[in-house]
Amino acid sequence: MSTPQFDLAAYKKVGMIQQKQKEYFAMRLHAVGGDFSAEQLQKVAEVARKYGQGQVHLSTRQGIEIHYVHYTKLEEARQALEKAGIAMGACGPRIRIVVACPGGSTCRWGTIDTKKISHELDQKYFRQDTPHKFKIAVTGCPHNCAKATENDLGIMGGILPAWRQESCTHCDLCINTCPTGAIDKRDGEYRLDETKCIYCSICTSNCPNDSWVIAQQGYILWIGGTMGKLPRLATRLRNLIETEAELYRMVEKVVEYYRKNGRKRERFGHMIDRLGEAVVKEELLNG
Repeated sequence: MSTPQFDLAAYKKVGMIQQKQKEYFAMRLHAVGGDFSAEQLQKVAEVARKYGQGQVHLSTRQGIEIHYVHYTKLEEARQALEKAGIAMGACGPRIRIVVACPGGSTCRWGTIDTKKISHELDQKYFRQDTPHKFKIAVTGCPHNCAKATENDLGIMGGILPAWRQESCTHCDLCINTCPTGAIDKRDGEYRLDETKCIYCSICTSNCPNDSWVIAQQGYILWIGGTMGKLPRLATRLRNLIETEAELYRMVEKVVEYYRKNGRKRERFGHMIDRLGEAVVKEELLNG
């Protein structure tokens, strides 16, 4: 039996991954923030039944994969998906799909519009070439459900709280629920230790009298997180970026810095370790 001929690099770029069964591929579908419509899910199920083995795989990055698609049926299956508005994903050394939690749209803790930000980033960066794979996550708050600290670039919503004395009943709920012990009471007044605060909004969300209010709100930017064979938690680059324009400016600087300084097949975080965390932060923030 002759070996089938196909352009593996071209397939890989659009998320068609050759299985150990050489004639079969997994089709990785494009998702933004893990969202698919009910109609799209019906089409995915239809394609999986017709071209695969009637099953789908949910990836760890909120995507869907259809396995066991024969290489002779890949284009036909792709066209069927694209007619339903479902694009192919990405693989290899490029920017992958953007993952996101629900954020402020439905979550009581979410402080930012994760859906809007993830769509903006996807439209600008998805499938762009980079020295190695590059993953982005947007999470609504420091609960970190979308794992911003495990991605090459992570955006996290956050707030800096302030105490209002006039409405406070001194129930101490803020002290008892603060996860880092950043709040204490002295001489009848509550005080916030900003060096311990993680900008999580638990005090402002839990206070029964709205005595803890939002003094500042914005985006926390993390860089260089990665799992895999050499795991590394991300480095905090900036706290509470206040505008979307400034956030996107910083994201652009980060991506371009990686393109300029990263070596082939070197993850962003490992590049940071090679160059030195202090050096990278200084050049990104002040260079």
